[in-house]
Amino acid sequence: MPRVAAVQMVSTPDVDANLDSATTLLRRAAAEGAEFALLPEFFAIIGREDTDKLRIQEPFGKGPLQSFLAGQAREHGLWLMGGTIPLESGEPDRVLNSCLLYNPEGECMARYDKIHLFDVSVTAEESYSESRTMMPGADVTVAKTPIGNIGMSVCYDLRFPELYRRMLPQNIDIITVPSAFTETTGRKHWEVLLRSRAIENLSFVIAAAQGGRNTETRTTWGHSMIIDPWGDILGVVEKGPGVVCADIDLEQVRALRQSFPALQHRTLT
Repeated sequence: MPRVAAVQMVSTPDVDANLDSATTLLRRAAAEGAEFALLPEFFAIIGREDTDKLRIQEPFGKGPLQSFLAGQAREHGLWLMGGTIPLESGEPDRVLNSCLLYNPEGECMARYDKIHLFDVSVTAEESYSESRTMMPGADVTVAKTPIGNIGMSVCYDLRFPELYRRMLPQNIDIITVPSAFTETTGRKHWEVLLRSRAIENLSFVIAAAQGGRNTETRTTWGHSMIIDPWGDILGVVEKGPGVVCADIDLEQVRALRQSFPALQHRTLT
């Protein structure tokens, strides 16, 4: 059975410190036997200003953040999914919030650009406008790996079940959700949404989150977790930096889909 890890971080505006933290946590995941590890959204930076990410944007295929991910994958012999990093979009003032998957040789095997952007007012005092500094992606991505077929999503995507339905024809086994959920929305919705996506798609879910005080004005919910296709939580890190690992049995996906064929019973598409 593959052993997978969700890495929880409390990233800050200090890129070097964040990469040092990621290095330590990935070393721990590898020491615990993980073959696959997922970093959270914005693992390299959560700035004081939304525009801070623009200064570290990279062209796809080269740059220090991509080199870091490739090197970590090689060093630890991991399939490594790099949370998200800002990639050039063609517009100087907006980036793509991109999730990259590397094989144990350090080769980039898949890319997903976050489709749904978080433009909301959570409360009267707390609002976000990702589209001001980000461009949305357009393509659904399923990565075929020895660990299983992985449907890639990011944070706010979690609220859009139709995204995951688009993945089902490619026989997904695992859904990944690197995230930076706010503490306000996370407390109410994070676990129930993750478990719902696992149950309705009869898939494992690996969710790696930001979890703590990132800046003076931003706190993230954390509670990184791994969930099985029946909705049971296999492990969780509640707050602060940490790693949660679990063995996942892909035969459980196949057995459940055969004995409980809800996916075959769909009549609305």
